[in-house]
Amino acid sequence: MKAAPARVTLEDLAAIVAARAAAEGEPSYTRTLIAKGVAKCAQKLGEEAVETALAAVGTDTKAVISESADLLYHLAVLLQARGVSLDDVYAELGRRTNQSGLEEKASRPRG
Repeated sequence: MKAAPARVTLEDLAAIVAARAAAEGEPSYTRTLIAKGVAKCAQKLGEEAVETALAAVGTDTKAVISESADLLYHLAVLLQARGVSLDDVYAELGRRTNQSGLEEKASRPRG
């Protein structure tokens, strides 16, 4: 009987990405991406966001799940590359939930 797959949280994912980014001497897709710089990490995140959006309007739920996992991974890589922690993101989400979505959107700088 196959064991159930492990549940990986965003915190787990961020820790895995950080460990792979710091591991020297071991081949790692994560290290390769981060070594190419923030722009490459951002490009990959954008690609995955588009793929996730396209999957979402399709009929294949497994594709939505798979692309969403890719999107979260590439977000974790980009955050690592930029030195932004999940706690920083969570704090911003907390700040935003203290007001309505319309109020929050209206308070953003226009640019």
